[in-house]
Amino acid sequence: MKYIIFSVALLMFLFAVAPPAAASFCRNYNGNKICIFSIKRSAKNYWEYRAEVSINGVKKPLEIYNCRTRQKIQKNGNIIKFTPNGAGQLICNVLNK
Repeated sequence: MKYIIFSVALLMFLFAVAPPAAASFCRNYNGNKICIFSIKRSAKNYWEYRAEVSINGVKKPLEIYNCRTRQKIQKNGNIIKFTPNGAGQLICNVLNK
């Protein structure tokens, strides 16, 4: 009888504990699956976002997206124009409203 009560209590405990949720914002945007894992808007330059994204399952490092110039600044300092149907367009068109 002890084992049955212990087993039931153990099962109830296992189902009561919820695993941590992975909070990410994913969209199918013009044929690309873009997920935003973390995003912060700049307090000084409200048109800039710092974001970690994945495009079609490929995770990108933290980049700065400038919605005024339509450019992103990579971690190594390279400045690149937004690609068509990319994460920059999604961030600026959807989140910048």
